[in-house]
This record gives sequence, C-alpha cells and structure tokens, in this order.
Amino acid sequence: MSDTGYTKAPAETNPSTTNGPKDDANFKLDERLAADSFWLASWPLCELRRFDDQRYAWLMLVPRRADMTEFVDLSEADQVQLAREIKQASEMLLQDARQRQQKVKLNVGALGNVVSQLHIHVLLRQPNDPAWPGPVWGHSAALRFAAAQQQQELTRWQALL
Repeated sequence: MSDTGYTKAPAETNPSTTNGPKDDANFKLDERLAADSFWLASWPLCELRRFDDQRYAWLMLVPRRADMTEFVDLSEADQVQLAREIKQASEMLLQDARQRQQKVKLNVGALGNVVSQLHIHVLLRQPNDPAWPGPVWGHSAALRFAAAQQQQELTRWQALL
C-alpha cells in the first residue's frame, strides 16, 4: 500500500472522542457524523473514521475543509488527494477481507441526503449481510460497538494503515 501520511491515535486514546489535526481552521465535523462513527486516523486531506456498526466493515472519509458539500466544491488538488485516500481506504478494507477469506463487494458512496457535509462511505458488503443486496443506508439501526470494542477496532484498522 502507498503511504498516505496518516497520523495514528495513541493506543490509550478513546477513539470516539478523538479527532486528528485540522487543516482548515473553520472545519467542524458534523455532530451526526461524529455520533455515528469514531476516529481512526488523520490523512493528508481527510479524517478516516470507522462507522459505528459491527455488522459492516465500513470506513468513512471526511475532508477537513469547511463548508464542503459536493466533490466539485473541493479544489482540483484536493479532489486528486481524495481519490488517493478513497483508494487507500478501499485497499485497507479489501486487505482485511482477504486475510479473513471473505467474499465481498466494495461499495463507495457520497450521498449527503441526510448529512450535507461532504463525506465518503467506503464499505464492504457480503451476500449474508442484513441489508444485502439493498443499500445499507436507512436499512436498520446500527449495532454499535462497546467502548472496549471500539478500542479493538482502532487497533485492528491501524495495523492495516
């Protein structure tokens, strides 16, 4: 995998309350995104977050830029960097699935119908997941991680960085 220039959280950090460095002084993570995910790493453009649902291998990228709602709102340089980071997140998920010998389908989406702040979902789907083959968005309530499980997830995903 290529180096993304990420920043890892210390092992003792509570990932649900930690955010990485901010490149844009006016950047603020939407409260709904913060409530539905926890921080894994800071990459050059985005916060890499783990969606708080045990049923899916689900990452989320949030560009640290204020007032962005669409991909085209980003500068051309940021668009290129976002594409790199989507690729990196995708490779992490697929590497994890290969290690677990799982048959999966990669999904990448930037909907923004509920939360307008620009964010990109990168997740793996499996024929036996609860929402298959339909969309995961709005399917059912998330099965959230306990605090100790969040720490395990932080460790697991950071090992793939």
